[in-house]
Amino acid sequence: MKIALLSHEYPPETGYGGIGSYTWSHAHALTRLGHEVHVLAGDVVAGPLRTTNDNGVWVHRYRHDGPLMACLRPLSVLGLRWTRNRIENAVSMYQGLRILRHRHEFDIIEMPECGGEGALVNHRMRERTVVRLHSPAILIMPFYSTSRADRACCGAVEARGVRGANAVTACSQFMADAGRNLFGPIGSITVIPNGIEVDRSNVVESAGFRHRHGLPEGHLLIFVSGRLEPRKGVELLEGIARQILSRHEVVMVLAGADPDGYARHRLLPSLAGVKLRGSIHHLGQLSTDEVRAGLAGSDIFMLPSLWENCPYACLEAMVAGRAILATDQGGMPEMIVHGDNGLLARNGDVDSYVAALERLIGDASLRQQLGEAARRHVAHSFSDVHRASDAVNLYREVAA
Repeated sequence: MKIALLSHEYPPETGYGGIGSYTWSHAHALTRLGHEVHVLAGDVVAGPLRTTNDNGVWVHRYRHDGPLMACLRPLSVLGLRWTRNRIENAVSMYQGLRILRHRHEFDIIEMPECGGEGALVNHRMRERTVVRLHSPAILIMPFYSTSRADRACCGAVEARGVRGANAVTACSQFMADAGRNLFGPIGSITVIPNGIEVDRSNVVESAGFRHRHGLPEGHLLIFVSGRLEPRKGVELLEGIARQILSRHEVVMVLAGADPDGYARHRLLPSLAGVKLRGSIHHLGQLSTDEVRAGLAGSDIFMLPSLWENCPYACLEAMVAGRAILATDQGGMPEMIVHGDNGLLARNGDVDSYVAALERLIGDASLRQQLGEAARRHVAHSFSDVHRASDAVNLYREVAA
């Protein structure tokens, strides 16, 4: 098939989070299955459509410019920053796809709901499309400083894109159920979990990771990766770190962007005057390879998010065979079965995380058992090629 994936997020230029990780992983898995894959992604600057080839995947980057985009700028001043972003994405994807259609004819087009990529495409173009539910803005915006008007308008843009699609998928049953409640009569929602490359030819080595980042040698390492923002549970980290590091000689590593300066201005200063047996280190945003090296050299992976669906941070930890401690919220119980392939803590409960960490710190055999089970589970249920095959089956039905 000739498949187009529309996503503002795509690494490295616009690979901000999980949607970018999914688009990259899915595109390359489809290519390995023999399909011709084109990604229409966002660009950091306005200009002509530019095309590159990413190991077999055709990547077209485009950001529209003109009077309409200029008219949208005041929305940020009015407190509608998220809405402006969605409309700009919708316009750029529509105009970019119009350019691509002069060069290519696609059998199917997939896009995320979060970003509003389909708000115009799914109503003004005669294409066979699939929308994939990742993290609808209306569900995650309450974790950020956003106005009620911005939430309503942004949600309306995303909903318009969803309701115009020929089919809808979700990466968890949690998200499928939420989608039915949010978007109304949109037909059946097919659950296809996110996929990740499990059998990597480039084996990640952990040697040198601690030295490169000035981390103490010989102590158990707790690894936390992802943006340090409210939805990811940053407010819990101080309480968790204070209790764990005062009792145990362990190393806690935070790897991720700190957009609001939480680590720099709150977390690390709050612990500076506390007598700790262990240590905490914020490494900032790391490359994918360096995150994988950190996971390979860690003992425990912790995901204290307040809202999650099917995060790639957890999938990476499962591939690495780490003992995982995650929230019991959202789609996480579909990935981690408590006591089988990881541990789940009560959402937002510092003491629950502390109790689970102390259990893992004190039991090396449990860590090994959970890590090995996580590795088996990701290979069985989240292989990128298998999940891409499931998607292709749906694509063929929609395109028929």
